[in-house]
Amino acid sequence: MTVNRVGLVVHGGRAEAVTAARAVREWCAEHAVGCTDIDVWQEGERHSTREEMDTAGDPDLIVTLGGDGTFLRGARLAAASDILVLGVDLGRVGFLTEVPVTTVREALDAVREERITVESRMLLTMRASCRLEVPPQMEGLLRYGRGPLLPPPRVRTECEVGGDWGIALNIFALNDIVLEKLARDRQVSVGVYLAGRLLASYSADALLVATPTGSTAYSFAAGGPIVSPRAEGLIFTPVAPHMVFNRSVVAAPDEPIALRVLERSGQAAVSIDGQLRGVLSPGDWIGVYAAPRRLKAVRLGPTDFYGRLRERMNLTDAPAALADGSAAPLWPVTTPPPGDLEHLALPPVPDDSSGHS
Repeated sequence: MTVNRVGLVVHGGRAEAVTAARAVREWCAEHAVGCTDIDVWQEGERHSTREEMDTAGDPDLIVTLGGDGTFLRGARLAAASDILVLGVDLGRVGFLTEVPVTTVREALDAVREERITVESRMLLTMRASCRLEVPPQMEGLLRYGRGPLLPPPRVRTECEVGGDWGIALNIFALNDIVLEKLARDRQVSVGVYLAGRLLASYSADALLVATPTGSTAYSFAAGGPIVSPRAEGLIFTPVAPHMVFNRSVVAAPDEPIALRVLERSGQAAVSIDGQLRGVLSPGDWIGVYAAPRRLKAVRLGPTDFYGRLRERMNLTDAPAALADGSAAPLWPVTTPPPGDLEHLALPPVPDDSSGHS
């Protein structure tokens, strides 16, 4: 693809990220490609996606240098502008970035020469009964140690307010949307609706709706299932609920999940991909559903999600299983599967000799 301008999202607190950013800028200079740092916190202020992209000159490729948190910030920008995002891996336990930092120049060459695979990832969006706002007194507390606060999401300009569907917010989430308690000594009480039907009223520390991509993040820590990022669905998981039913529920992509703060509940915070974006009062609600737009993530080869799962979660084999014989065989994803597994629907392995998009 033709790359005219690159937008850089850099974890400035890590020396290796700063060094890698220098390599990206050098590559851009060599190929007469514009390069702009975006989503930078030095000025102590965060801007809307549109403002950040306008300042960056509307790049056609976002490159993130850091861990999964840095990738999420870049994905927010890429999704809103429907452009590619390339995540360079500098993290420790994440699942989103897969390009090694040592091959960043080769990765940029591959993008320019169209020797890539574009992986499509499901995103979430939301509606709400009201505009999301953060009380002024909270911003100072959240700013300390976490960087400047993102602004509340804007209402979509084409949205019509009316009926029971509230207002549509101009927001995308790659991992999850979370409704959580504000007071340490008081849980939030929430009615949870799936596809318009009441599932149950929960009293919990938090309630979250995750994508398959986000199933290995907060949802997993709360006891939710691990789901292939190639799957489609909304994963609802309660966090520390005061009730017997504490399981996750996986809904279809066309089954919205609504969370309504109940009358006697305390206020609840709305976080989108780990960033606080608003506070709801009793009677307010949000509806979470699959976004019509998808994230376009650059991959240089087949995604080894399950190999990474074994590695990042430090999975070990059961002693009893090993006592019964030799360990289960492993084979690289770049080689053909064993004959007795050829009937399975394994992801196709791209041919490195041809370009993919």
